[in-house]
Amino acid sequence: MSDSRIDVHVIATSSLGDRSYLATDGRVAVVVDPQRDVDRVLALAGRLGVRVTHVVETHVHNDYVSGGLDLARLTGARYGLAGSDGAPFDHLPLADGDVLEVSPALRLRVLATPGHTFTHLSYALEGDGGVQGVFTGGSLLFGTTGRTDLLGHEHADTLAREQHASVRKLADLLPGGAAIWPTHGFGSFCSATQASGDGSTVDRERRINPALRLAEDEFVTQTLAGLDAYPAYYAHMGAANLAGPAPVDLRPPATIDAEGLRARLEAGEWVVDLRHRTAYVAAHLAGTVSFGLDGPMATWLGWLIDWGAPLTLIGETPEQVADARRELVRIGVDRIDAAATGTPEQLAAHPGLIRSLPAVTFADLAGALAGTVPAGLPAPDVVLDVRLRNEWNAAHIEGAVHVPLPELVSRMEEIPAGTIWVHCGSGYRATAAASLLTRAGRTVVLVDDAFASAASSGVPMAA
Repeated sequence: MSDSRIDVHVIATSSLGDRSYLATDGRVAVVVDPQRDVDRVLALAGRLGVRVTHVVETHVHNDYVSGGLDLARLTGARYGLAGSDGAPFDHLPLADGDVLEVSPALRLRVLATPGHTFTHLSYALEGDGGVQGVFTGGSLLFGTTGRTDLLGHEHADTLAREQHASVRKLADLLPGGAAIWPTHGFGSFCSATQASGDGSTVDRERRINPALRLAEDEFVTQTLAGLDAYPAYYAHMGAANLAGPAPVDLRPPATIDAEGLRARLEAGEWVVDLRHRTAYVAAHLAGTVSFGLDGPMATWLGWLIDWGAPLTLIGETPEQVADARRELVRIGVDRIDAAATGTPEQLAAHPGLIRSLPAVTFADLAGALAGTVPAGLPAPDVVLDVRLRNEWNAAHIEGAVHVPLPELVSRMEEIPAGTIWVHCGSGYRATAAASLLTRAGRTVVLVDDAFASAASSGVPMAA
């Protein structure tokens, strides 16, 4: 990823599907699109023995709270972002054609690449050997592009056309061997479709990327048709980033005992169990909701919870709570009212508060639909699919009811009466849904299995 004098280091935030970058000549460094928990960036710079002199943003982010302003304050770095955004805090206003001289051996050339947002910038990284690569943010991704509807559906068509032009601008200006370093596309909902591969070049994108293979109208039609829902918390991210985010606070939440937990559960507050879903299935406190740290906890919890609602976390260890706090502050969930650690048996005010959740496979569901229900389980009156719209459109079970997980709380009354067997694509979202349904008093069986195995397991699929 470098020539003899420039190294580019990836700082991945896999839970949100994003990457930040630190580029250095061995003495000074520039950081691109940092997440809010900048201690990771400072630790990397310390290990490398380099000084961060510049921090830049490709755009005002919609999927996470930026750490750029805080990082610039902590390091004394110059903070660059699009001047046309009109940010109210001290910053270096950037525009197309500007050149940032990070050092004699490391330069960033600013390229206007609207599409993901109207003011989006990309940064070509130049060294003594010429252009090494380009930081593309939400513009040119691996095999796809950033989505164009985050500023409102009324702008999606216009931005898609600008996205098409911007990607072609990059391909025309940059050498074929230039590396592509995107911020989005690794599971982020900011990506129009899922990205492919761990690395790419301009030449590779010319071969595979729809923006470089399709004419404008065809690209726009295809891009807009493929856009699915995105997390509700995105509505808060852009405003927070443009106003100037507060420094991150990673201090542990206040601890709470078993009686305090019971009071919060009886009040109907959000009490989130952070353990793996298999542990949740085996035993959990009645009324808790499952969002395990083994999956994209912050994305789904941030999508579902009322913004600012009281929130309590339960983990097996203090480290799990700390990890969850870090994940949540990245999307601006700073208020965590309390936390508790231990097993359900240790945290239950009395044994009657402990529950288990029946779990089955798609083979079990196939048998139940054919009349052979596993011993001890209620037959399915409703098969509930909580995947997103595009997943449902691609394939779904015959006769299933479709309510995407983000809509479940508001649409629960639409689900027919009786026992619900709930599934998703892998089991993570279905466990969250099962916990929410159980909390609402429904009888639920969890299908904890990969949807890819449903048809081969004998489950009847819709034509």
